[in-house]
Amino acid sequence: MMPILQLVDITHNFDGITAVADFNLLLGQNELAGIIGPNGAGKTTVFNLITGVYRATAGSISFAGTELVGQAPDRIAALGIARTFQNIRLFKELTVLDNVRIAHYSKVQYNPLEALFRLGGFHAEEEAVLEHSLELLALLKLDGYAAETAKNLPYGLQRRLEIARALATRPQLLLLDEPAAGMNPQEVARLLEFILWMHKEFNLTILLIEHQMHLVMNVCERLLVLDFGEMIAEGTPQEIQKNRRVLEVYLGEAPAS
Repeated sequence: MMPILQLVDITHNFDGITAVADFNLLLGQNELAGIIGPNGAGKTTVFNLITGVYRATAGSISFAGTELVGQAPDRIAALGIARTFQNIRLFKELTVLDNVRIAHYSKVQYNPLEALFRLGGFHAEEEAVLEHSLELLALLKLDGYAAETAKNLPYGLQRRLEIARALATRPQLLLLDEPAAGMNPQEVARLLEFILWMHKEFNLTILLIEHQMHLVMNVCERLLVLDFGEMIAEGTPQEIQKNRRVLEVYLGEAPAS
């Protein structure tokens, strides 16, 4: 399996407090993996380091052979990394369609002057943006809501719209930060099927953070477990379920000898 993302000895400190310590990750092309752990374990910090929100105190992060440490978030997104957030961050006053359209504008080729006076390739690119946006909405079964204001969507569909907006950037790697947060069991079941479908349909590499164990155990091919910024276990979901240290730390129990 060809690696697409590699983190080597990543450490990050906040005012002398170590949030992530010597974290290593090798993510294969088209792999679907997860990071689990309690609140404060450093999971979202890892995502923020990958996407350039934070700059690692030490270590290396490479994506498809390009070093990411020190790169701006917009540059990292342009390389092919997209993410969602634990707290949904839609443009809630815009329509569903416009939320997806706006994600394309980091890659359009026309300049502000051409946009202002509708010159050059402006019209052709705008048509392409609209076509791709409508195609995504149809694929994600959101086309019936295209003209709806984003804030009026049910919670589960807002999650799906956030993912649609991330997919609009045509990423190679998608980072999902607690996609099941706030969902009821029926919505989680639909999300599980959706992630598996999306992984195959878009030929994506996916790394997700999640507290819903039913979801991660049935979606992820491999799991990494963080505790106080350190990785304490790595393996298949079946291996993690039987890992003595994981059970002791997170469940307060160990498997019978």
